Amino acid sequence: MARYTGPRVRISRRFGIPIFGPSKYLDRRNYGPGVHGPKSRRHKLTDYAMALMEKQKLRYYYGLQERQFRNVFERALKRRGVTGEQMLQILETRLDNVVYHLGLANTRAAARQMVVHGHIRVNGRKVTIPSYELKVGDVVQVKNTTVSRQLALRGLEASTSRTVPDWLSFSKEELKGVVMRIPTMDEIQPIANVQAVVEFYSK
Repeated sequence: MARYTGPRVRISRRFGIPIFGPSKYLDRRNYGPGVHGPKSRRHKLTDYAMALMEKQKLRYYYGLQERQFRNVFERALKRRGVTGEQMLQILETRLDNVVYHLGLANTRAAARQMVVHGHIRVNGRKVTIPSYELKVGDVVQVKNTTVSRQLALRGLEASTSRTVPDWLSFSKEELKGVVMRIPTMDEIQPIANVQAVVEFYSK
């Protein structure tokens, strides 16, 4: 399935937050994109438009296409508990997202590529599906080859400003992480209003 490959800073400026990570360009131009600049006419958004914007924020943040994102909502809807929290937990425990959180890749896109190219093992077995949902106790480790380890070490060097979440444990020497527990809503700290996303899909 195709991935978004367009201008990332433009997307971040549209939402006013660094969707794809820190950007010096975004700091300089902290207003929406367009030829009219910061003085362009602003109009009040409808409830639908605001909910759509929240949904798009979350979708771009995790790097999913619309169909994939909708499927996450459908799965969360079938689970017991608060749908919004279930949705975030599904997104956070995706294999590509955990690889990113462990610092083995500097972006979620790079983490997805590592998984697809077979550089990651889950419980000792090769898994090439970025959306693979991890469970408590699952072990995520870099493939024991020179190429895979060098790729992971470069990712760690570029990710020094980020810390590994408390719900994961990580051994830098072994390039191995373990899912200790499922993250709570407070730990995830979503960048978007998840309730608005749930209401958007529920209509």
